[in-house]
Amino acid sequence: MFITPAFAQGAPAGGSTDMILQFVPFILIFVIMWFLIIRPQQRKVREHQDMIKNVRRGDTVVTSGGIIGKVTKVLDDSTDLEVEIADGVRVKVARSMISEVRSKSEPVKA
Repeated sequence: MFITPAFAQGAPAGGSTDMILQFVPFILIFVIMWFLIIRPQQRKVREHQDMIKNVRRGDTVVTSGGIIGKVTKVLDDSTDLEVEIADGVRVKVARSMISEVRSKSEPVKA
């Protein structure tokens, strides 16, 4: 007659499978997020890094600020480029600020 409610309920049957089934929606959401958001973003970043690495003298580039110019000087070990935005007007631009390479030039002959 004096049985507490905790003893009266007993242990649930199959408790480990219920816990796994509770995590399935979270795992499914993560997989969908990976293929729809994270993976394409990583690919886009990788393509942008390759584009920046392959900028050559003579390429027409667009900066993230919207300035269009022609690359006049590239140093392999430097993070800066020299871009001519008008006749005789040259500015230094950080490589990471290049958003687009519009026209590729022919390889420069050494």
